[in-house]
Amino acid sequence: VDKKRDKIERKILDSQERAFWDVHRPVPGCVNTTEVDIKKSSRMRNPHKTRKSVYGLQNDIRSHSPTHTPTPETKPPTEDELQQQIKYWQIQLDRHRLKMSKVADSLLSYTEQYLDYDPFLVPPDPSNPWLSDDTTFWELEASKEPSQQRVKRWGFGMDEALKDPVGREQFLKFLESEFSSENLRFWLAVEDLKKRPIREVPSRVQEIWQEFLAPGAPSAINLDSKSYDKTTQNVKEPGRYTFEDAQEHIYKLMKSDSYPRFIRSSAYQELLQAKKK
Repeated sequence: VDKKRDKIERKILDSQERAFWDVHRPVPGCVNTTEVDIKKSSRMRNPHKTRKSVYGLQNDIRSHSPTHTPTPETKPPTEDELQQQIKYWQIQLDRHRLKMSKVADSLLSYTEQYLDYDPFLVPPDPSNPWLSDDTTFWELEASKEPSQQRVKRWGFGMDEALKDPVGREQFLKFLESEFSSENLRFWLAVEDLKKRPIREVPSRVQEIWQEFLAPGAPSAINLDSKSYDKTTQNVKEPGRYTFEDAQEHIYKLMKSDSYPRFIRSSAYQELLQAKKK
């Protein structure tokens, strides 16, 4: 009869039989699971054993398992170690952190702002002349007149205006009309210095110093004392990054003052409106 039974059914019957004898007639030396808790029995058998948990803490339960080896008792931390821990956690508390919701909002707003400039999502205007027969792109480049999207992009941030050659030109032209172009000219000169051959760097550093920072300079820029003192020391050993601190200070000044005035100026607004027509 057993041979005719299904294989799965025979396995079930075999498991039931094993379970019956494990409960009612346990093997000598094994714990009867119906009367004694196995964990409690293990603790009673090994009261002096300890083990290390996965969290690095010592438990009262000790095991002979190779994954739970006994560890020596650790010494209490010294005063210097505690001071270092306190200093470390203070630094962690002072770190600038952003909520995930704010980060997500920032990414979404950035994506929406630059959506029209992503050729994978929005067809570019004018179209790519290498992919189509439209020659509008070449005509715009030849005329040196920026497109509407290009002018609009200058308003996203000062970096967008500075990295566009036409944007830099329009920004400089606006500052010259207000007789305050020395900051932008200094910033551009320092950017050019970083690309110069190393043999030309010392002489170019002196030229920039004499034009913008030396006493009685024809195009003196306004620096704070800390940046000026550090730049003065750097000039003694000229390099491509001699004016790094001064350039950063001037960049912040332009971003907070000159650039907003340029975006609000009639020159930029007229250029933007002209491209919309």
